[in-house]
Amino acid sequence: MNDVGSSRYSSMQESELEVLAVAAIREHRHLIAADEAVYEEWIRASADPSVSAAVLKSLQDEYVARQKKSEAQQEMLSEIIDALGYVPEVPLDGEE
Repeated sequence: MNDVGSSRYSSMQESELEVLAVAAIREHRHLIAADEAVYEEWIRASADPSVSAAVLKSLQDEYVARQKKSEAQQEMLSEIIDALGYVPEVPLDGEE
């Protein structure tokens, strides 16, 4: 854990951190699902000989960009959880 990340959240109350952690976990789940959809579309398009190289490149670029966004979001989530000291339970969507 780096000092910059920990100082960003260290002054927050546990209840505030838990709200942030829950929101970040939900966002992370959303990003993973969206990334998976783009990946699956890229794989389907790769198997279709009628799909142009430009479309394949566009799908690949979108997937790589999404992976970078997910990585940055995961780092933020990790900082929040480190500051909180535990991973709060977050039901899957529709299970609340």
